[in-house]
Amino acid sequence: MASKVDEYGDGASGLGDLSPEIIDMDIFSQLLEMDDEEDREFSKSIVWNYFDQAENTFQKMDSALASKDLPELSTLGHFLKGSSAAVGVIKVRDSCECMQHYGKRHDEDGVSDLSEEVAMQKITHTLQEVKVQYKEAERALKGFYDEDDEDEEGEEGEEEEADEGGEEREDDDEAGEENEEKATDDHQAAAADEAASAK
Repeated sequence: MASKVDEYGDGASGLGDLSPEIIDMDIFSQLLEMDDEEDREFSKSIVWNYFDQAENTFQKMDSALASKDLPELSTLGHFLKGSSAAVGVIKVRDSCECMQHYGKRHDEDGVSDLSEEVAMQKITHTLQEVKVQYKEAERALKGFYDEDDEDEEGEEGEEEEADEGGEEREDDDEAGEENEEKATDDHQAAAADEAASAK
């Protein structure tokens, strides 16, 4: 039996418009492996749950940024980093790791110290970037699943057309048989009239 990676392809070419610069293909393919053979509902539910988590986390980040709560921003960055890593959203994952460090007043390397002012500047800029990166990934992932839905709808439409065509052919066949029977009956009646006239 073919694996989900074999069925859906390996790499960007087999996963719709998903780019390896946006989505970690190895992680996302592992997620698809957990789907049923018939559909992608399981992986889709995981991805949509991630969307909800990300949107809620961004709201909390905005509030924490407004109050200059660096420890909370670090915690939220750590949370969204893990959620993004689980579905392969690599740009958001990496940016959130930076936010996690900045919230602890450390630079990107996680070691060098930053002043509170510099940490706030860096985390403000990174939060703006990570929202753009998230929207990019969201569009790509929704496009991937929407394409699948459209394919299924197209197949269903073809099946319905085939069924309708079959029903029409059956109706035509029945009408033809009825016409043949009527013609036979008319012929027999005409022959009977001729025989009666001959007598």
